[in-house]
Amino acid sequence: MLTLHADSRGRALAVEGARIAGTGRLEDLAAAHPHARVRTWPGILTPGIVTPYGTELLEEAYHPDPREADELGTEPLTGDALTALAPDDARWGASARRGIQRMLAHGTVAAACEELRNRAVRDAVHRSGLGVVRRLGRPAGVPALDPYASGGPVTFAPERERGSAARFAVFDVRDEAELAERGAGTCVATVLDGRLVFRRR
Repeated sequence: MLTLHADSRGRALAVEGARIAGTGRLEDLAAAHPHARVRTWPGILTPGIVTPYGTELLEEAYHPDPREADELGTEPLTGDALTALAPDDARWGASARRGIQRMLAHGTVAAACEELRNRAVRDAVHRSGLGVVRRLGRPAGVPALDPYASGGPVTFAPERERGSAARFAVFDVRDEAELAERGAGTCVATVLDGRLVFRRR
């Protein structure tokens, strides 16, 4: 079924399956596709964020299960705390799945990574549909789920066009300047390959 995703500025994407079927103003796409389902989101529709910290967030941090909060807290464990925990493959896979969900909640559609060495992490990334971009070397800034809080550059995926993969995010802000001010925690929806994988309730 074809779905039109529109933001508060009237910009819209027509999504059919895993691909973009059209881009433009909502009124024009709605006229061209009168039987399409329409999702109207608050804020701005963007191509989504490419986090530069894929390796750090997925292979160098453990994301605790909420049931572990009393023992481990709620923030990712790194450094000595991660070494002391010494997660096995099952824990690494579960951590990666939770980490990916946290990234999706920040409008992330792809992660720049060095080669992922942990098979459980690779499998979690593959199953999630999160895009992977190869990187060389360490990025600037402090690794953070919200790239705006990292002190490094913020990179977006290429603009969506007809025939491209239906990967994008929506942030509940007026414009890009407010997004930079308030950060990626304003994400209200993330779509990967046509699937709504995150929606803020």
